[in-house]
Amino acid sequence: MSRLVRPSHWPIARVAQKLGVELAPGCEAQLATWLDTLVEWNARLDLTAARTVNELVDLMLADALVVAALVPTGASLVDVGTGAGAPGLALAVLRPDLKITLVEPLTKRISFLRTVLGKLGRPDIVLVRARVEDLETRFDVAISRATLPPLSWLSAGLGLADQVWVLLAKDDAPSYEGAEIVQDLTYQWPLTEATRRMVGYRNTAE
Repeated sequence: MSRLVRPSHWPIARVAQKLGVELAPGCEAQLATWLDTLVEWNARLDLTAARTVNELVDLMLADALVVAALVPTGASLVDVGTGAGAPGLALAVLRPDLKITLVEPLTKRISFLRTVLGKLGRPDIVLVRARVEDLETRFDVAISRATLPPLSWLSAGLGLADQVWVLLAKDDAPSYEGAEIVQDLTYQWPLTEATRRMVGYRNTAE
């Protein structure tokens, strides 16, 4: 198994450009700080399954770059099972107007995220050690990647927010009573060319 090595320059701008996103001043440096810290910690704690720079950048950034344009201004957003911070931490950097809460049950990942938030100077980002079933707060938007099977996540997410994003690889978009699809996007991760699908649901239950 190869060890992930920090590059001399992260291909952050290239990924953003391929996805049609213009990065605000300072974004690239903040994202690089996060990725630098991830590589450093990963040598000890195995925080990511990515084994190449391209895999890591796509995994950490691509989904956030796509969804960043779709979240309403000033919305409260929860990322459940954020792991090393994708996509929620990247969204917080890309969209500082959002009220971001990162939820993660594992202590080692919480410690990593706390370190990154300190380096970025982002005390506004809320970090919660919990599982999805422990959450009681309501949000405007809920998102999660690979924490639960798609249908299970949709059900759980609708208990947290009126808008839920389901991130898919090869699974079909789930159907759920009390929810309707309002956006359905298929795209490629720019560096690894993996096909991804992002489906947005609106809570229609009274």
